[in-house]
Amino acid sequence: MAYTVVSVFPVTVDTEEIKKDLKENGFNEANIIISKSSVESGLSTDHYQEDEQTKSFFEYTFAHDAEMLDAYRKHSIGRNNVVVYADNLEQATIAKSILNKNGALEVFKKPSEDQKDIPEGMTEEEYNGIIAKARHNIYFLGSERVYHSNEVRGMDDDMDSLGSKD
Repeated sequence: MAYTVVSVFPVTVDTEEIKKDLKENGFNEANIIISKSSVESGLSTDHYQEDEQTKSFFEYTFAHDAEMLDAYRKHSIGRNNVVVYADNLEQATIAKSILNKNGALEVFKKPSEDQKDIPEGMTEEEYNGIIAKARHNIYFLGSERVYHSNEVRGMDDDMDSLGSKD
């Protein structure tokens, strides 16, 4: 089964070093996606609008868990994401370990007592961020993401210079 490993890093982390570390451990460059995000100034995490590509990626990847979807969306705003596609759980676990060693942020998720899809021998903490989904060529993160304000400032409708709406 194929896996997707999603991680979040502060913007200060050297993502090229992380990519180099993953490649040195046998991961193909085509299976490593680095996506950098920026936010309009003065924007809080509650007032943003993500582009369609970013929205589609997160919804596809975390379709099985609304809590994880919300957590990864919020933690990714203004930060860098490194996504690694792995062919099996062993590769995914190695990728997750390398990403954690390089400073991946812990994306908190409320522990759930009834979660049954965690592979035997792994804790929920270890499994968070490893998703049993193959790479999808339609749903992916772009290399640059910009979050825009969804707050309406002023009037919604364009008017001519005289204030008419013709």
